[in-house]
Amino acid sequence: MSQTDTEDDIIREFDEISGKFARARENLGNVVFGQSEVIDLTLATLAAGGHGLLVGAPGLAKTLLVTSVAELLGLSEKRVQFTPDLMPGDVLGSEVLEETADGKREFRFIPGPIFCQLLMADEINRASPRTQSALLQAMQEHHVTVAGARHDLPEPFHVLATQNPIEQEGTYPLPEAQLDRFLLQIDVAYPDLESERRMLATTTGAKEVRVEPVMTGADLMQAQSLVRRMPIGEQIVDMILQLVRSARVDEHASERVRNLVAWGPGPRASQAFSLAARALALIDGRHAPSPDDIRRLAKPVLRHRMALNFAARSEGLDTDQFVDELLGAL
Repeated sequence: MSQTDTEDDIIREFDEISGKFARARENLGNVVFGQSEVIDLTLATLAAGGHGLLVGAPGLAKTLLVTSVAELLGLSEKRVQFTPDLMPGDVLGSEVLEETADGKREFRFIPGPIFCQLLMADEINRASPRTQSALLQAMQEHHVTVAGARHDLPEPFHVLATQNPIEQEGTYPLPEAQLDRFLLQIDVAYPDLESERRMLATTTGAKEVRVEPVMTGADLMQAQSLVRRMPIGEQIVDMILQLVRSARVDEHASERVRNLVAWGPGPRASQAFSLAARALALIDGRHAPSPDDIRRLAKPVLRHRMALNFAARSEGLDTDQFVDELLGAL
């Protein structure tokens, strides 16, 4: 916030950006049916400046959601279909040896598909861990290093990855370090009956529904700046820290956590809560996050940043159920 900004200027900026996100949310609801929570969390991920991991069975409109988001927000988008034979150079780019007109030979860098504003990493867990890890530097530092040379990525830069359930054939678990780079893991469930009925009527007719841009990349970067300037109360900060720290296996952990948790969330979880809660408030038109935002975000923030051990799995306990236990203890 500059010194010349007044409270009225900030409120005007907030209302303008919030209104654009409201239109984006409405337009997405016209092409992706029965996934309002997925839409909200995806938009919040981008407004917070983060990357999102969409997990669900094939055919649940994950790809359609990402391409529609790119069109709505006016972002340059590229899609990479991750397969077992995909190599890091296929994503990042590579250097080729070329001969110039005067007979000299020199290397030239050919950028890969990662050089865009919104990269869709489709079925990311079908590629080898080596290729998955190629995204780590780009997601964290917004540049890549190829043959010792740094190449900056466009701004804004986001990765929205889709993942099939790991129980399916031909999948590789994502490394923990890469999972932690995703701000939220958004689970995509099957739509309800009425939503599926609407989808059936809309998508099998003669008329194709298209989305129109309502924002630009500059608008999104303005939103990200605004999110970081939004206030967050001490009560919310205390709630975030209590929730995240209660899931860790350390000297302060409860006996149940020690018995059931293999590893718990690190500080990035707290940062994700803080940014995503403010982004959700912005999208909803509220000037500050509430405790309900933290409860709403608990599973998307924590489910990919912690793991339960064999004892928990033998009880039939999954991570989402355990997060519910942690919320109940707040």
